[in-house]
Amino acid sequence: MDLDPADLAQDVQRLLEELARRRPDRGHGVAGECMPVVDVFETDRTVEIVLDLPGVAADALRILIKSGVVLIVGEKERPAPAKDTPASFHLVERDFGRFARAVRIAGAIEAGQARARLSQGELHVVLPRRDERRGPGLLVPIDTGAPTATE
Repeated sequence: MDLDPADLAQDVQRLLEELARRRPDRGHGVAGECMPVVDVFETDRTVEIVLDLPGVAADALRILIKSGVVLIVGEKERPAPAKDTPASFHLVERDFGRFARAVRIAGAIEAGQARARLSQGELHVVLPRRDERRGPGLLVPIDTGAPTATE
């Protein structure tokens, strides 16, 4: 079953609103958007997603698995200069703001056993593969004779 783009947009909005409610200490919200880089790779037992998220706290992230898509939503806040010293930026290259990354997963996974770890600015999501439950397939014999009375 494919995830409708409208459903995906609603999920992103819902998760961002949830983050805003759970983090009232962060002020008036995060302006702008950013796009953290992502790697997706698979092994014979897992599909793994890695995002570079330096400066992002675990409580600023949400991960949702739905209809074969892993949705990672979060906020990266711009650090404020020291309050007692006036400052202006000369160069700004780092991304800040809200982000959402959607990764479509091919094949069956055990979503209930997925795990995520945020360490040293790297989010690592591990999705265990599910054994094929339908079996290797069944070859249907083809009869070339005349139909019987029961057919």
